Amino acid sequence: MGGKYRITGDKYPRMRPPRRRGRLVVVVVACGAVLGVGGWGTLQLIDVFTGGGGTASTAGSKAGCTTKAAKASPAAVASPAVLPAPAQITVNVFNATTRGGLAKTTADELKRRGFKIGQVGNASNEYDKKVPGAGVLLGPAASLNTSLPVLATQLTTAERRTDAARKGPAIDLIIGNAFTALTAQPEATRALTALTAPHPAATATTKKHC
Repeated sequence: MGGKYRITGDKYPRMRPPRRRGRLVVVVVACGAVLGVGGWGTLQLIDVFTGGGGTASTAGSKAGCTTKAAKASPAAVASPAVLPAPAQITVNVFNATTRGGLAKTTADELKRRGFKIGQVGNASNEYDKKVPGAGVLLGPAASLNTSLPVLATQLTTAERRTDAARKGPAIDLIIGNAFTALTAQPEATRALTALTAPHPAATATTKKHC
């Protein structure tokens, strides 16, 4: 070109095509999106196989329910057992040992403790000199959970027996060779009180923790 628009010198601006920065930004954003989606998918797979992102033991505990027994409430108590009072129990006292006078002295002590006394004397041939323990408490089948336990508080080491063929409500106390005396009265009273006192309910509800 000539005139005032003529270019002089050995340097002149070079004509270059404009840089395509917009396309580069798009490529970078697309790559970031692909990497983000891939990472999210990987986390989802890990979550599926580990049961919610926790450890294996935690996932297992969530999958199954653990059953625990609930503690019985102090107010949850069973009704006290309905047992006869000593004054409602008739006791026959028989001596199966070679020591004389045991039947009478034992009967007198039981009477002093509130029991009714029936027959007093020597044991029958079935038991005479054949009771090695402290004694045998013998009653009808109906006495097993009623009058027998009450009398047993007075001689805790005695053996308890029932006879289905026996008639009448009376109970026999057959004194054996190991007998020395009735259970001490304070101890017998505590045992009788515990026997008739309310007790916590035997069964308790269960709770499931999932």
